[in-house]
Amino acid sequence: MITVSDVTKGYGGRVLFEDVNVAFSPGNNYGLTGPNGAGKSTFMKLLIGAEETDKGHVSLPERTAWLRQDHFAYDDHRVIDVAIMGNKRLWAALDERERLYAKEELTDSDGERLGELEMVVMEEDGYTAEPEAAQLLDGLGVEESLHEKRLGDLTPGLKVRAMVAQALFGKPDALLLDEPTNHLDLESIRWLEDFLLSYRGVLVVISHDRRFLNAVCDQIADIDYHTIITYPGNYDEMVRQKAQIHTRQEKQSGDRAKKIEQLQGFIQRFGAGSRASQTRSRQKQIEKLRPDEIKRSNISRPFINFEVGEPSGRDVLSVEPISKSFGDQVIFENFGTHLYRGDKVAVIGRNGVGKTTLVKTVLEAVDQHDGPIRWGHNTSIGYFGHDHRDQIGAGSTVYEWLFSQRPEVGEQQVRAVLGRMLFSGTDGGKPTGTLSGGEGARLVLCKLILMEYNTLILDEPTDHLDLESISALADSIDRYQGTLIYVTHDRELASRANRVWAYPNPGTLIDYGGTIDEYLQWFDREKKGKSAG
Repeated sequence: MITVSDVTKGYGGRVLFEDVNVAFSPGNNYGLTGPNGAGKSTFMKLLIGAEETDKGHVSLPERTAWLRQDHFAYDDHRVIDVAIMGNKRLWAALDERERLYAKEELTDSDGERLGELEMVVMEEDGYTAEPEAAQLLDGLGVEESLHEKRLGDLTPGLKVRAMVAQALFGKPDALLLDEPTNHLDLESIRWLEDFLLSYRGVLVVISHDRRFLNAVCDQIADIDYHTIITYPGNYDEMVRQKAQIHTRQEKQSGDRAKKIEQLQGFIQRFGAGSRASQTRSRQKQIEKLRPDEIKRSNISRPFINFEVGEPSGRDVLSVEPISKSFGDQVIFENFGTHLYRGDKVAVIGRNGVGKTTLVKTVLEAVDQHDGPIRWGHNTSIGYFGHDHRDQIGAGSTVYEWLFSQRPEVGEQQVRAVLGRMLFSGTDGGKPTGTLSGGEGARLVLCKLILMEYNTLILDEPTDHLDLESISALADSIDRYQGTLIYVTHDRELASRANRVWAYPNPGTLIDYGGTIDEYLQWFDREKKGKSAG
């Protein structure tokens, strides 16, 4: 069990947590939720001891594992060893045993020590450690050919996967994961879900993937009002419960306000007469009934609505079979497709296979009038880049930057769009160079809303967005009347598409004419068929 007792933590005069008391029990999977800036990662650091509390203490099981962010410390180790290091007791025994065997001569005490170490290795299932670590790495998309390489030779995304394998290895009693699905493709996320559903210790996980939280978690620990409130059920159930509680609080407060109004009317009529004792009694009732301030829920959802100005023609995009390579790396071969007005395409595949390259290849043909890639009549394209901050730049304010994109619509409409995207009040005066990742993403979305494009291309738009913003984006895709191509690992977002451009294998790109769920069923059948063959 993980217990948090009377914990308080603040930064720069701002209180994040105050007198928090919460327990995380074995056998439960807890999702740690809250909007960006609520303190999720800080609370996780308090749990693992990477941050000190201002007051109170945290108690953890001895065998607690967590997803480490400092992967550079492991760069000189074999990838498979990095995974095995998740079992500290086993790795210490293996490391000491190797150093003893490397000695030219062994003393009697060395021999005794080797016997003790062999006992530790046996107790910790060390003789099957490499196959178990390899299975974890394979499941997370780190191929067998990479297991003997140095961690430092891997791409950043693959490094994160190896660190996830390290956290999962060694059967920990408690497991703390901060955004474990980052850099995972859909296949690996599904594998991780199955692994965590079979895990029997205490799991606390932070994720912006709503479907992942709904699949894995049976409890939600929500950060609100400077404390942790635990709700039974998954994320969607927590949101419903929270809304019901808030509605009930508003009704109770309204009932109290009406009663106070009645009592005050009595006092005004009879306060100066012979019924003074009765008026004093009613004054006391008013003090008891004085409505508490209704706390505002921390669930703030932006309203994202992509309107279409002038519609495009029926034929939006035509791609004759084309191929793309970088050196010996094949991005795709003989890929052809045709998109019609209203098509919504989810682009999926493992990191590094070339999804962004595919998107940019299509975009580069916008100003070309002839060639294998042809855009249709009256197509206007809005783009959300993977490095979306580069689209904003510094040197202006939020309002100034957005107003400059389409000044003819006027100040009122620009401020209305900002307000619907949670840039309210003085937020419009924020310098663009100081925006957080989430604020930058919302500002680029503001531009796409304001410009009323009839075709949108979004490359990983959910990066840096919180759960409620991602849900709002998914809903906006349902409503959008234009044509949409978007790269994503988020299944909730991908589920809104009617077509899928997928990389079932590196170098192989297909146009699947169905939903993401239909594609995944097809993919599973194909994989099972190959395994059987």
